[in-house]
Amino acid sequence: MYESIQFIRKAIIDRLTGQITIGSTVLPVFNRVPSSSTFPYIYVYSLDSRETDFNATSYINQTTTRIEVVTRFQGDSGGELQANQAISQILNLIRTRSQGYFDLSADGFNVFTCVNEGVTYLTDEDSDFTYFRAILEVSNKIQQLNGN
Repeated sequence: MYESIQFIRKAIIDRLTGQITIGSTVLPVFNRVPSSSTFPYIYVYSLDSRETDFNATSYINQTTTRIEVVTRFQGDSGGELQANQAISQILNLIRTRSQGYFDLSADGFNVFTCVNEGVTYLTDEDSDFTYFRAILEVSNKIQQLNGN
């Protein structure tokens, strides 16, 4: 049995890169946020992976990936709307039916579900800025193809 979550994370990053905009700003997408990054941005990271749907002929994993939109405003100059708009665009690109699932066949996997497990909205304030975060959890069921 092989680990599949790395391929889902890469597929999400590839699908979102250059596609999500707030106003005229294209949001960068990171697997690890560099200290030099500017706001807003999207952070994609793995949450968990577990074996599921046990059967005698194939391995099936269920993975959960988080997609976090982070915006920042000075004082009360902005709000949650930008995070809402970015999450809406993200969902439109990744939460699809079977014809739009991630194609991981070149990596030896078949993705057969994509579920929005929920979006959490958070507001963090410090003395200079207010941060608005939207955290989307997406789960995928992934079958390891024969030969792996």
